[in-house]
Amino acid sequence: MNFFERQDEARRHSRTLVILFILAVIAIVIAVNAAMALIWHASQAFHPLQSHVYPRGFFATNTLVTLVLIAAGTMLEMVKLRDGGDAVARMAGGRLVAPASQDFLEKRLLNVVEEMALASGIACPNVYVMDREDAINAFAAGYNPNEAALAVTRGALTRLTRDELQGVVAHEFSHILNGDMRLNVRLIGVIFGIQMLASFGQHLMDFGTSSWGWYSRDDKERPARSILRAVGFALLLVGYIGIFFGRLIKAAVSRQREFLADASAVQFTRNADGIGGALRKIGGLTRSMETGSRIRHPNAELLSHLFLAAPKRNLLSGMFATHPPIKERLRRIYGRQVDLLEAPELPAFDPPAERLPDLPYVAPAFTGHAGLQTAMASVPATTPEAFRGASASVSLAPELDEAIREPEAARAMVYAMLLGSGAEREAQMVVLKADAPAQAEFCAFLAQSIGRLPKSARLPLLDLATPVLKQLPGAERQALLSTVNRLIAADQRMTLTEFVLQTVLSRRLDSRAGRATPASYARLEAVRQEVAVLLSLLAHVAASGKHESPTVPFLRAAASCKDLRLTEAALLPADTIDFARVRQALDRINRLAPLAKPALFKALLAVSSEEALPQALADLLRAICAAIEVPVPPAVAATYTDILISH
Repeated sequence: MNFFERQDEARRHSRTLVILFILAVIAIVIAVNAAMALIWHASQAFHPLQSHVYPRGFFATNTLVTLVLIAAGTMLEMVKLRDGGDAVARMAGGRLVAPASQDFLEKRLLNVVEEMALASGIACPNVYVMDREDAINAFAAGYNPNEAALAVTRGALTRLTRDELQGVVAHEFSHILNGDMRLNVRLIGVIFGIQMLASFGQHLMDFGTSSWGWYSRDDKERPARSILRAVGFALLLVGYIGIFFGRLIKAAVSRQREFLADASAVQFTRNADGIGGALRKIGGLTRSMETGSRIRHPNAELLSHLFLAAPKRNLLSGMFATHPPIKERLRRIYGRQVDLLEAPELPAFDPPAERLPDLPYVAPAFTGHAGLQTAMASVPATTPEAFRGASASVSLAPELDEAIREPEAARAMVYAMLLGSGAEREAQMVVLKADAPAQAEFCAFLAQSIGRLPKSARLPLLDLATPVLKQLPGAERQALLSTVNRLIAADQRMTLTEFVLQTVLSRRLDSRAGRATPASYARLEAVRQEVAVLLSLLAHVAASGKHESPTVPFLRAAASCKDLRLTEAALLPADTIDFARVRQALDRINRLAPLAKPALFKALLAVSSEEALPQALADLLRAICAAIEVPVPPAVAATYTDILISH
């Protein structure tokens, strides 16, 4: 099942979630009214002469209060989660790992996460460690791949080998790539809302005991105190209906995803003993020490559907379990029954004995252009022979290695990536001296180091720096993007390279980055004009490398998507393609339903007939992927074979 099918399945699960949520609310409302009716009749025992008729609006009031509590709980929790993955990681007690951390275990974790991010073609997520948890567990959370966060327990760091840790991280990356995260975050708000009643009932019981305790000898206050505690107890009991439905909802959307994520982890790492070894150790710890995957944090129950393995033991097993049994997961991974493992603390690591491995980067590169129309003739063709011989190891210079670990240096590195030459650089240095005077000379120095890198290593360098750039306060991120726009506009034109960099940075760092995008269009035909804009741009880039007419690649792409009925007349001349128009087209295309996007990418990739995509074309496709929130397709990722080594 591909990424788009998984996204569509996640959206269908969202509809299931809505149905189950409505059923839960109906059940809770009925139970609340029944409980309040019983309490009303019981309270009349203190006043036998009064009528037993319910007050006017009795049931309507009960229903309204219940609905308000559920809605308020859901909305408040969703507001708390507006920061996406980072907010969820903090809810679980996670501590953000500094990219410059000198702790060996943390450096090993960061190294593994970077490997997975760059191999899968997505932005490197923020990494958190749950320091107080000695069990083996992990989760990934967020609204989209551009702002994901990954959290692991301290026990996972100290009890797992590097291969096993890599398997766990690969499992979580499957959730990122398969579109599970957005549903999981929404599920947190829904579960919190329907469990709000139990929490409110507990507060009423506590209030009835503490606030009225000093009236204990006053017979006149005892009925009121008793009624308050009775209402609180009734709401607490009714609240367990919410817990029941919460577990039912999580079980309905969680278990099968774990099997798929396990299989994906084996596929990513090509090593069944990675995720398999981690699960065997979880099973062994559960059997021998009752630690296993157990999470002690109070929010563990609310977040249980996110974790690698069940964070809490519960009496509701079988159809109500949020995770499949460990032994069944192992049987599917290995194809047979396997024994569980003990998981003692690993000995202190000796870095020379377990050296951090080289990082294989498979992300697209930047190639310089003087402008779309004038630069088409300068784009070199990429032959399969050249592609196969392009693999090389590139070690980062110390100043660049430091720049991807520290926020201010990373900001300077972004500016350095945009510096041109000659008169263009002079105009850009004026902008830098006005916007970032303390960094201007450092940017020029970094630009020299970046210039010595292969062009295929520059965008991966930005991928490595993404986590530290996200650590900048919101106002500083906006200031960075503003300076980027001014540097691009310094020569009063935008090149294709600048457009790619600006698109990727905006999608990852803008204040709206990470927010959920509604699917407004079910069919590709709804964005026919926007697709024509993208295909025109890609056709001109593809044709320039082979010095042919752009009509040929455009019609080839149009033929792969016949439903759009695009003809040669839809091809836009190069001098009429405005990057602002391209950006508007991307914003609209981003609102396509998941199952409409495969046909789009089939057409986009059909622009090139070569075995290996030209570098400029791959760059542009990478920017398109970032803009419409999908992973980089294998055909694009396979274009880049340089290995960039970070120390």
